[in-house]
Amino acid sequence: MAPVNILETRGLSKSYGGVRANHNIDFSLPEGKITALIGPNGAGKSTFVGMLCGRIEASEGKVLFEGNDISHLPAHKRIGLGIAYTFQITSIFAGLSVEMNVELAARQLKARTKKAVKLKVTEVLDRIGLADRREQTAGDLSYGHQRMLEIAMGLAQEPKLFILDEPTQGLAESEIQNFVILMKSLSKHTTILLIEHNMDVVMQTADHIAVLNFGELLAEGTPKEIHENEAVQNAYLGTTENA
Repeated sequence: MAPVNILETRGLSKSYGGVRANHNIDFSLPEGKITALIGPNGAGKSTFVGMLCGRIEASEGKVLFEGNDISHLPAHKRIGLGIAYTFQITSIFAGLSVEMNVELAARQLKARTKKAVKLKVTEVLDRIGLADRREQTAGDLSYGHQRMLEIAMGLAQEPKLFILDEPTQGLAESEIQNFVILMKSLSKHTTILLIEHNMDVVMQTADHIAVLNFGELLAEGTPKEIHENEAVQNAYLGTTENA
């Protein structure tokens, strides 16, 4: 049976004043898998992901989520459909407690009762490993714990698709290994799109990899297929400055 795709793009393109950032991208995201999006610096990854989550409007093409065209929906509407997104730079509420940060995210689902919100907060903090820090001020957390808090805030929204943009940036090696374990456990509950520069993390976590280069989709496949792809080697994997 062919895999079900939770998200697809068709001819997705973005230009800024005549400068092409992405061009004619046909992309499929299989449901229930971890897909990694990789590519050299300047390959157009951030622009592409911005179009997926609604922060950037496409110049041409379509974004389909669960078979429905969401190309013109703003970011908050896409969140309501089940798309959560974490940024390269942490976007927590530094002056609030860990618990309150997650609670605010959990309230995004308007139908939840106060009791349901509290239960969701407890569940997510337990899963992420921050339960013992729930009363701590978020801004006082280590950088690694702030990244985990941001992931907790995304999970509190019960996303069908969870997009994580450079989540291991700035993490210590021990924190990265904990992140790998976390991603494998989360993939049982949600589809994950991982934009990541750390190839060890990509190869350990991803079921499927897509490679962008010069704003276009260069290749897709399993980690083994991508690792052995000569075009990918030349464009990305073989260059130490982009590793």
